[in-house]
Amino acid sequence: MALGEADVQKQIKHMVAFIEQEANEKAEEIEAKAEEEFNIEKGRLVQEQRLKIIEFFEKKEKQVELKRRIYNSHLQNQSRLRVLKQREELIRNVLEEARQKLAEVTKDADLYKKVMQKLISQSVFRLVEPEVVICCRKQDLTLIESLLDSVKKEYHAATKRNVEIKIDTNRYLSHDTCGGVEMYAQGGKIKVTNTLESRLDLISQQLLPEIRVALFQRNPNRKFDD
Repeated sequence: MALGEADVQKQIKHMVAFIEQEANEKAEEIEAKAEEEFNIEKGRLVQEQRLKIIEFFEKKEKQVELKRRIYNSHLQNQSRLRVLKQREELIRNVLEEARQKLAEVTKDADLYKKVMQKLISQSVFRLVEPEVVICCRKQDLTLIESLLDSVKKEYHAATKRNVEIKIDTNRYLSHDTCGGVEMYAQGGKIKVTNTLESRLDLISQQLLPEIRVALFQRNPNRKFDD
């Protein structure tokens, strides 16, 4: 039975409406899936960038911490150096004060005479040479001349040997020195320095640990005395 025109149009409209509905549903499905994929991708990118930002700031934080430690270490080293410098300066001042007091020995004629005889005798016994030359301060020349015979006798009594002692009158120790002598043998190849300053230097080096303890107390971190 043939359909009328009206029924055909109605069927067409019904089919068109059905197709449109299917198309709309498909479009909504595609749109929803696209939205879901977009959100997933956006979340992945956000998380990726978030991790990169966290990594970046962690790296920066480590760099800042490293710089802070280096700076603090630098400050501590500078502080230690200043303390050490001040301590060394104080030790130098103490030794300089000792040197100034040592110079007062020469003001006591009897004491200085005894000291000079011991210094000359020690030098002769250290050289153990038949001929020696003394270098002294110019102001000590007369004093040393008066001591040579007693030094020779002391040396001969101890070693059964004679020693010829000459004074170098062409060269003298500086008048600024505290006193004492330098002695030579074998044309200057052998030298003994026995000035008051050299004795002070020797003693100060030996007593340096005790001087440090007396001035600054014992360092609890120091295992050995130098």
